Amino acid sequence: MNQHFNELRGIVGDSYISTRVPLKQYTSFRIGGPADIIVFPPNIELLKKVVSYLSQNQVTRLLIGNGTNLLVSDQGFRGVVVHTGKNLKTIQVQEDEKCIYAQCGALLSAIAAAALKNNLGGFEFASGIPGTLGGALFMNAGAYGSTMSDVAVSTTALDAQCNEVTVNGADHDFGYRSSCFRKNNLFILESKLQLYSCDYDTIKEKMRDLNMKRKSSQPLEYPSAGSVFKRPVGYFAGKLIEDSGLKGCKKGGACVSEKHAGFIINSGDATAQDVDELINHIISEVYNRFS
Repeated sequence: MNQHFNELRGIVGDSYISTRVPLKQYTSFRIGGPADIIVFPPNIELLKKVVSYLSQNQVTRLLIGNGTNLLVSDQGFRGVVVHTGKNLKTIQVQEDEKCIYAQCGALLSAIAAAALKNNLGGFEFASGIPGTLGGALFMNAGAYGSTMSDVAVSTTALDAQCNEVTVNGADHDFGYRSSCFRKNNLFILESKLQLYSCDYDTIKEKMRDLNMKRKSSQPLEYPSAGSVFKRPVGYFAGKLIEDSGLKGCKKGGACVSEKHAGFIINSGDATAQDVDELINHIISEVYNRFS
C-alpha cells in the first residue's frame, strides 16, 4: 500500500490523504475499523484521476459520501476509501431552468435548503435524509412517496473503464432502491435535478411537516444507518419485525429500535459483528413467523 499511498498523495496532495483512519468516524452507525488509505479529492478533476489510478492498478476501493447507509467491518477496509462528502459538495441553482446542479458529495439537506432559498419545490422529501446526492442517486433514495427518480434528469458518471458518461432521463433506470449506477457500478460525479417554482412558505411548511414526522417516528437520537431492510412487496419490514416481537431485541450493543422496528441502533458500543448477528436473527425470526 505504500506505493499506492505515494502515488495518490502525488495526485491529491498531502492535505487530502490519510492512512489507518478508523471508518467509524465517517459512518452514521459509528462503527468500522481502519481503512488502509482514505482519500478526500478536493475537486471533480482530481476525483477522476484518483478513480482512474485505482482502476488501472486494480486497487480495491470503496466510495463513500456521508456514510449513512453503510456497515463497515470491525477489521476495517483493506484498500482505498474515496470520500466525496468532505469537498465535492458544490451546489448551483439555475433559476431560469428551475433546476439545481450539484456534485456527488453535496448533502441532500443542503440541496433542499438551496431549493427553499430559491423558491424551488419538489425536493422537500429529501430534506431530512442524511445522505449525499451520489449515494441517494445510486440507491434511488426516497421518503414519503417521493424518490430521486422524480427529480434527477441528467447525471455525469464514470463507467468501469473510467470514461465519463452522461445518463439522461429514463436511462437512469430507477427502481425500488436501484438505478443504472448500482446495476453497472458507475461512479457518480454530479447531477441535474429538475424542480418547479413554488411559494417559499409552502415549501418551508412541507419540509417542517415531514421532518416532524421523522422525529416522531424514527430514533434520530441514536447512531444508525436508517431502515435496514428493503420493503417486501405488499408489506412493511418494520411492521413484520414488530409483529415478531423483536422491538428492543439486542445483540451486544446493537438493538432493534423501540420507536421504529425497521431501525437497528448503536446503543453505544456496538460492533459490526453485533449488527450482523442481529440482522441474521431478525431474518430468521421473521421468516419463521411469516413464511
